[in-house]
Amino acid sequence: MTPDRFPLPRPRDGVLGRAVTAALACATVLVVVALWVSAGGPAALGADGTGLVTAARLAGLVAADLLLLQVLAMARMPWVERAWGQDRLARIHRLLGFTSFWLMAAHVALVVAGYAAPTGTGALAQLADLVVRYPGMLLAAAGTALLALVVVLSVRAARRRVRYENWHLLHLYAYLGVGLAVPHQLWNGAHFVTSATASAYWWTLWGAAAAALAVFRIGRPLWLSRRHRLTVAEVRHEASDVYSVYLSGRSLERLAARPGQFLTWRLRTGHGWSRAHPFSLSEAPRADRLRFTFRAAGDDGARLAGAAPGTAVLIEGPFGTLTEGRRRGERVLLMAAGIGITPMRALLEGMRYADSELTLIYRARSADELVLRDEIDAIAAERGAQVIYLPGPPPSGRASWLTAELAERYADHEALTELVPELAVRDVFLCGPPPWMAAVRAALRAAGVPARQIHDERFGW
Repeated sequence: MTPDRFPLPRPRDGVLGRAVTAALACATVLVVVALWVSAGGPAALGADGTGLVTAARLAGLVAADLLLLQVLAMARMPWVERAWGQDRLARIHRLLGFTSFWLMAAHVALVVAGYAAPTGTGALAQLADLVVRYPGMLLAAAGTALLALVVVLSVRAARRRVRYENWHLLHLYAYLGVGLAVPHQLWNGAHFVTSATASAYWWTLWGAAAAALAVFRIGRPLWLSRRHRLTVAEVRHEASDVYSVYLSGRSLERLAARPGQFLTWRLRTGHGWSRAHPFSLSEAPRADRLRFTFRAAGDDGARLAGAAPGTAVLIEGPFGTLTEGRRRGERVLLMAAGIGITPMRALLEGMRYADSELTLIYRARSADELVLRDEIDAIAAERGAQVIYLPGPPPSGRASWLTAELAERYADHEALTELVPELAVRDVFLCGPPPWMAAVRAALRAAGVPARQIHDERFGW
């Protein structure tokens, strides 16, 4: 597929979508607070014996609202994803998750204190009484425990000790935790059961979240997979532990995937097929073929690398905004490290640029790890791009995007200005390990590249 086949949206196309969705999200919180106020919340705060319980209700209502917004943020609605990008949505999802959890914890603590204070009951005894005697509270306690488990596993120190596949599976329990909280809100929520307006609002929000999950996390992937009928055509060993999976299908141009984007893939290869893997396209998409390239790691890596021709593939996507739509000028710099070369290789092939307008810098720990090098050289020769390979170990003792050898001779930003002419006017696209990208971004800013011209997607599970 040639570059002129890909639509080129304007760089600011997502601004309106971000403004509208952010306004709607903020409006939901304001509605929750307004409903609480209209039900006499502020007056009850100052009343004897009810202040703590009333404050608990407000904390619980806002926590529930944020919890549902968290679900909607990762429901993979196409228009929301196009406006924000999956990396931003993932960070928003994480922020909403932690905020809602602490509000939920405050809700529990305030309810227990509010009910225990008049009778002098101990906190643990009061909590046990609430869980056992009130309708829906046992389910709510189970849901809270599941959400607490997800929050603990989402702390960065814990995530680094858990394989992605296991973390992703455990993370799905958050949906069960949210679902278990519904009966508690329906049966015990004073604002829910006494106000028709509040009832209509909460039913609408719960329904929207459930519908979004059903349509976009289940229905749409199944529909896309059935429409395109993707199967494994070939698995090719690229270098050391790196493999490329070639997929054949029908009417793939209707998928509207673009260079720089990624999809989540499920290969029907037996045990573990239900686990989704987000991999970037490693070549410009074609009407009859897609390809992703990955580094095999763990049991799932070996399973994907061993996929037989004809294996059925389920897909979600395409996702991501690391595309030519972010571009502001004519000259481009692509920078990749390690397996981060995959979206950069697709952009190298699929971008619009004239002779000498594009430069690719590719870092790897050794020459053997420069995967897809023959393809990159062929594209660069055909289209007049400049490619700079920088194999070698990183310097020890400091963060740098350079090799140890170059870091002895240049500061990070000095090397960039030496290697890339007219650096300050280029759009720069980055992909690689997060510490490496942070070092590159700092060097680019020190070299005078405006932040608006630096484009990356920063993912972290």
